[in-house]
Amino acid sequence: MKENQKRILTKAGWLMFYLYIILLCYFLFFSEHYGRDLISEDYRYNLEFFKEIKRFIKYREILGLESFVVNILGNILAFAPFGLLLPLLNKRYRRIFYVTFLSCTFSLAIELVQMYSKVGIFDVDDVVLNTLGGLIGYLFFALGNGILKKIR
Repeated sequence: MKENQKRILTKAGWLMFYLYIILLCYFLFFSEHYGRDLISEDYRYNLEFFKEIKRFIKYREILGLESFVVNILGNILAFAPFGLLLPLLNKRYRRIFYVTFLSCTFSLAIELVQMYSKVGIFDVDDVVLNTLGGLIGYLFFALGNGILKKIR
């Protein structure tokens, strides 16, 4: 691939990454559909691992399909692009440890901002699910990269 094409692809990748981050921030901090326009008086948090995951699985029929999908699958899917795009944008992030660590750290930062801004709930289960999503995104990258190497 020519150097000019690589540069254009890199710029397009960074643009996609920035757009992804902007959309993620919108849904996590500003979306009225997900109750982000309601600011709580108190700090809200869950520090018990798998408490909310179990609750959403156990009461999925009562809570509704949308609530289940948004809270369980949504947290995973929301971070899959993070794990996929990072190794595409920078070769330093082509190791599973880096992507997992950065997914966890970024998710933790988001949860802390949600708690301190009182626009959301700090939930350790969200950190677990987001990190899992980043890891799944990385696995898609690794699979695609492996296929491309075999083709070449």
